[in-house]
Amino acid sequence: MRVLKYAILGLLDQHELTGYDITKHFKDSLGQFWSAKHSQIYPELKRLTEEGFIEFDIHIQGKKLEKKVYQITAAGKEELRQWLRTKDPIPETTKDEFMLKTFFISSMDKKEAADLFAYQLLERTKKVDVLEQKLHALTEEDPSAESLHSAQFGHYLVLTRAIEREKGYVRWLQKTLIRIESSIV
Repeated sequence: MRVLKYAILGLLDQHELTGYDITKHFKDSLGQFWSAKHSQIYPELKRLTEEGFIEFDIHIQGKKLEKKVYQITAAGKEELRQWLRTKDPIPETTKDEFMLKTFFISSMDKKEAADLFAYQLLERTKKVDVLEQKLHALTEEDPSAESLHSAQFGHYLVLTRAIEREKGYVRWLQKTLIRIESSIV
């Protein structure tokens, strides 16, 4: 299944966007749970246009710079709605290289393991801070974001879930780091 197709349709259902804007969403708002590269997005935009799910207008910026502004079509809206109604099984486990290293922790000495966990703890704590700042900015910009009727409700839900996920990771890292450090002689 081309899940990227539905991510793009969903973004365009919210706003008209350029390819650059779509790429930016994958780095920002969607980046907490889905990723796509520039090299994947533009071919998908071409396919969606050919399939009649999206269309574009060309806007001139300055004297020569053309940019395509994409919109979802009625057929695209129906395709998105059908996908949204689909009930999917829980996905296979996502890849997490740190967890793979953790699985093989017995191959490291205790100091290396402590350093690895301390680094992860620092990075995950920073990530919690960034996510909380994004949530604060979202609710400042749109105080109704916490409401089911807000266009930003989905973004609010995803951010709060990402914060809880990262806080859980931080708690686990703290407990594990204490356990590792207590075993260093």
